[in-house]
Amino acid sequence: MSQPQSTTAWVVDHPGPAASRPLTLVERPVPAPGPAELMVGVDACGVCRTDLHLAEGDLPPRLPRCTPGHEVVGRVLASGSGVHGFAVGDRVGVAWLAGTCGDCRYCRAGHENLCPLSRYTGWDLHGGYARCTAADFRYAYHLPEGPPAEELAPLLCAGLIGYRALQRAELPPGGRLGVYGFGASAHLTAQLAIARGATVHVLTRSESARRLALELGAASARGAYDAPPEPLDAAILFAPVGDLVPPALAALARGGTLAVAGIHLSEIPALDYQRHLFQERTLRSVTANTRADGRAYLGEIAAHPPTVRVERYPLTAADAALADLAADRITGVAVLLPD
Repeated sequence: MSQPQSTTAWVVDHPGPAASRPLTLVERPVPAPGPAELMVGVDACGVCRTDLHLAEGDLPPRLPRCTPGHEVVGRVLASGSGVHGFAVGDRVGVAWLAGTCGDCRYCRAGHENLCPLSRYTGWDLHGGYARCTAADFRYAYHLPEGPPAEELAPLLCAGLIGYRALQRAELPPGGRLGVYGFGASAHLTAQLAIARGATVHVLTRSESARRLALELGAASARGAYDAPPEPLDAAILFAPVGDLVPPALAALARGGTLAVAGIHLSEIPALDYQRHLFQERTLRSVTANTRADGRAYLGEIAAHPPTVRVERYPLTAADAALADLAADRITGVAVLLPD
């Protein structure tokens, strides 16, 4: 395989509503990979809600004219002089966490996702809405050869952050889990929880998402603001809607935990201590994932591969995919594929 001299890529030119098409398709040169970099030819890239937050301006851009995308599956085209453990032609995954300092107290304690100097694919560095992209080999994942690229791509953020959220929710064995919102990450996480023996109740506004939840094994599926049919031992909020925090907390049994699985959340209304937090209910956030999380998740789902509900878009329709995501027209996960 040889490295291309240029690549087609989408960039965030002027953040704004997805319907206004804030992305621009460009052609740009491909530099030689740095000493620790892999140059990856993109076979598939998932469309994440974080990409939408970047495009719409909810996340301030850190890189001018940044290319979004951090659920990348591809092949190594070339590598830098310091790379080891990867060879040209290897199938790899490039995820959200792109780099850390390795020396701060968080990194030393195994909490690299909290590193103040952490960097992210498709935010600090150009991502996978392109025909090729670069990645630090130390943050890339070896991927199996069998599954289609479009089914692997969503695992690299939707799957990983769902895994992290499930760990943070501290669901007891055989417990009752509430899942608020049922998009890309939620539909993968619900399957992981069910495989672990949990009873899953889904609460989401989309009728098609409720149908999918039941197809995938959820015990119930109701409206986003409805009460679940029984108290919850844990809950995960995937929808970026702060208004859902009070009803989700109120649905918890004593000692339950609500984990908020998103980098962006709209304003949370005032909480009532007795109704929402007393009896040792816990509200906690989820901040990215560690590489150890990634390896553990990919290892666990090898035994129980999830059903990935994919809606395919050509790379040249990335702006349409984001607009559809913003308008809740996607059930499951959108994935960009080479034209």
